[in-house]
Amino acid sequence: MAVWGSELLSELWAQLATLGSEFGEEWERNDLRAAIFRLLLAWLFLSITAIHLAWRSYGNTVTAFYYRQGPGGQNGSTPEYSSHFPIWESSSTESLKSHQE
Repeated sequence: MAVWGSELLSELWAQLATLGSEFGEEWERNDLRAAIFRLLLAWLFLSITAIHLAWRSYGNTVTAFYYRQGPGGQNGSTPEYSSHFPIWESSSTESLKSHQE
């Protein structure tokens, strides 16, 4: 079984080497493809650098929008007391209207 695995691995390695050499030959023949690849690689590097610099400058501000500091809950809006609101119900001076009125 080990012999069969090593033969498969060597065949796979030979195929990859052939593909690599064909790619290298094609690359040398086609200057436009190489120029486009270099341009896109430079654009990717520039974009990643800009994202990194922006995150260093504004990362804390962006994080603060989503994770507010404060009492209760992740966003600071969850009450620490019971879900019943006796203060809310008793603070109104108006009587509650029924559906019939």
